[in-house]
Amino acid sequence: MDRVFKALADPSRRDVLDRLFSNDGQTLSELCNDTPFSRQALSKHLALLESAGLLVSHFRGREKLHYLNPVPIHEIAARWISKYANRRLTALAALKQSLEENNDGKTRL
Repeated sequence: MDRVFKALADPSRRDVLDRLFSNDGQTLSELCNDTPFSRQALSKHLALLESAGLLVSHFRGREKLHYLNPVPIHEIAARWISKYANRRLTALAALKQSLEENNDGKTRL
């Protein structure tokens, strides 16, 4: 899990993950479009993300496609966020619902 936190600590790598979330299965060339990174720098970021398990890659002919793997992020959420925030979020949701209801018991939109 330390590798995941290290990989997510860099905003550039988070941007790569966001781009893969929006359009999964991109090549290095596609990921280089509209970024200030050289191919070499982006390759290093991709290697670190892959070693952390945050992305997987597959070859399609000569092209190497990169895909987001959301499992490690989900594990972080389950272990570090959910158990601490669940009671508070439940209370906030109940409060929000009660505040949105008018006197007739109907929910306002």
